[in-house]
Amino acid sequence: MIRLSPSTLGLYKECPRCFWLQINEKFARPRGIFPTLPGGMDLVIKKYYDSYRGKLPPELEGKIDGILMDDLALLNKWRNWRTGLEYYDKERDATLFGALDDCLVKSSQKSAISNKKLYMPLDYKTRGFPPQEGASEIYYQHQLDAYALMLSENGYKSGDCAYLVYYYPREVKENGTVDFEVKPVKINTDIERIRKMFEGAVDLLNSDVPAGHSSGSFSCEFGLWHKLATEFD
Repeated sequence: MIRLSPSTLGLYKECPRCFWLQINEKFARPRGIFPTLPGGMDLVIKKYYDSYRGKLPPELEGKIDGILMDDLALLNKWRNWRTGLEYYDKERDATLFGALDDCLVKSSQKSAISNKKLYMPLDYKTRGFPPQEGASEIYYQHQLDAYALMLSENGYKSGDCAYLVYYYPREVKENGTVDFEVKPVKINTDIERIRKMFEGAVDLLNSDVPAGHSSGSFSCEFGLWHKLATEFD
C-alpha cells in the first residue's frame, strides 16, 4: 500500500521525477544539516498553546476566527505521526497521513444543530523574517488542504480555511530575552483540490518514471546530481 504525507506531496508538486524516485526506488535527495532551533521552538509553542485550550492566546484574539480545540487528549493523538490523521483511498489502496500542530474549532452557522462544530487546521512556522504576501499559499497550500481533507474524512467537518501562525524575531532584550513578532495568516482550503493532487501523485507512482526533472517551469536542480550519482563508479 502506498502511504504519502503532505511533505511527500510537496515533493510531487516540486518535481514528479524526484518524487517517483524517492517513493518507488528509495532514491531520495541528499539531506542537508537540519537546524534544531525550529524543532525546539515548535515544542515551546505547543506547550504555550496548550495553556489556552478552549480559547486563544492574547496575541491572537481578534485576529483568528475560532478557538483552540479543547480536547487535548485527541489533539495529542493527531500530533503524533503514528496515531495522526489518515485518509484512505480504497480505489487506489493508498493512504494520506499527517500530524497536526494544532486545530481551531468554531460553531457552524449553517447548521441547525447549535453544537455542530467546524474544525480548522492551525500550523506554527518559525522563520527569520516576515512572510511575503502570497508566499504562504505557494509553499503551504497543499499542506493545509491535506489537513482539512483528513479532518473531514475522519468525521470532523472542516471549515473553508486554515491558519498559519508565523513567529519571527524582532529584537533581543536585556538578559538575552528574544522578542518575537507573531503574524497569523488565513489560508482558504479546498479538500477536492488536494484529493485530486493525491490521486495524481498515486497514479504517477503506478506508472513509468517521469522523463526528466522539473519544478514548475524551471529545471530541477537535483537533475544533474541524480545523473552524476547514478553514473558514479
